[in-house]
Amino acid sequence: MDYSVNYLAVLVSAVLAFGIGSLWYGPLFGKAWQKELGYSEEYLREGNMIQIFGISFLLTLVMAFGMAFLFHVIDASKVNWLVGLSHGFYIGVAFIVTSMGVTYQYERRSFKLWAINSGYQLVFLMVMGAILGAWH
Repeated sequence: MDYSVNYLAVLVSAVLAFGIGSLWYGPLFGKAWQKELGYSEEYLREGNMIQIFGISFLLTLVMAFGMAFLFHVIDASKVNWLVGLSHGFYIGVAFIVTSMGVTYQYERRSFKLWAINSGYQLVFLMVMGAILGAWH
């Protein structure tokens, strides 16, 4: 089995996922997310942004590599953007959205916070899958 990976597709999908996060937690849902967590502007500014963004990007790259490797169990001639989008959706719903839901139940976090955070994960995994599928 060929385990070659399109590194450019992995990088582009991770960068786009990161970009979606800046929109998601910025103008789209940033204030609602901040309110649900009880974070003040001052508290958010106190964070080490280089560490937060750096580690987040590295972890996003790991997810992109993971999804790229998953496409190797499928007949390569059948992998396209739609297959990738579907895989991102299935992975997002079956593993991310559900596991976050379990954690949020025990942590007694709000449904709204769960929807914001898991929604972001689902959307970026679908975009990531579409890119990886298109460039497979």
